[in-house]
Amino acid sequence: MLKSALLWASTNPTMAQRLPKYGFVRRAVRRFMPGENPEDALREGGRLAGEGIPTLVTCLGENVTTESEAQKVVDHYRSLSASIREAGLDMELSVKLTHLGLDQGTALAARNLATLAGEASGIVWVDMEASPYVDATLDAWREARARHDNVGICLQAYLHRTERDFEEILYETPHVRLVKGAYMEPPDIAMPQKSAVDEAFRKLASRMLRERHAGRMGRPAIATHDERLIGDAKRIAFEIGLPADRWEIDMLYGIRSQTQRTLVRGGVPVRVLISYGTHWFPWYMRRLAERPANVGFVLRQMVSR
Repeated sequence: MLKSALLWASTNPTMAQRLPKYGFVRRAVRRFMPGENPEDALREGGRLAGEGIPTLVTCLGENVTTESEAQKVVDHYRSLSASIREAGLDMELSVKLTHLGLDQGTALAARNLATLAGEASGIVWVDMEASPYVDATLDAWREARARHDNVGICLQAYLHRTERDFEEILYETPHVRLVKGAYMEPPDIAMPQKSAVDEAFRKLASRMLRERHAGRMGRPAIATHDERLIGDAKRIAFEIGLPADRWEIDMLYGIRSQTQRTLVRGGVPVRVLISYGTHWFPWYMRRLAERPANVGFVLRQMVSR
């Protein structure tokens, strides 16, 4: 019930307009993002680099309504890429295609994605959005990747279609980031039971690591904070002899930070996703829905006002 309410709130424009004005909400969100400006993300990227942790970075936003808005986003990311190079950081981009103009056409989003990939020093990762966008996202990713091989794609384990999607893109030797999924979807589209999602995630993560070892795919990024799933990935990588520089665990900034440091000290490759920007409300609600226990943290912020 709580998860459904949070996912509903993530799509409610009235709440998105009103709630961010409250100080306790802004204080609570700072747990999960260092600030609203790229300088905040770069600062934290540098700090994490000092701990041996590379990063991903995303400017929060989605569903631009005009081609000119999409171009502004592209220009922002190009400037960010230049700043990353200047700072000498191992920091990769993670983008939503509706932020790059997917609602204005697959060709526009693919062209903008290719522009970013052409200037990025690492992989540009394409986030997967709600289920109506999956086909268009995969099409735009394929079009951009035909021009630049440093374009990765995110797959969501909770969608019934994902195993088939993985099979269909495997021949392209893809970089794949696997997540559980964080959108409100009907049961005929996505698995409603957590146990089923976990099993689907475990199965596909294992397949990705083995395909990487066999040389049939690019970098597998196993994106989870679930220590059991992380343990499964560690075990499989060890059993098949997959070196640490050929795969990674992706985790979010501000969540299980001590676990991140412990994994790195133990030789497990970890990359942390840092988010920033002013359009953080939908993203924040989805983060709370992934782990409803975090609502308690928000309530404590309310009490401490």
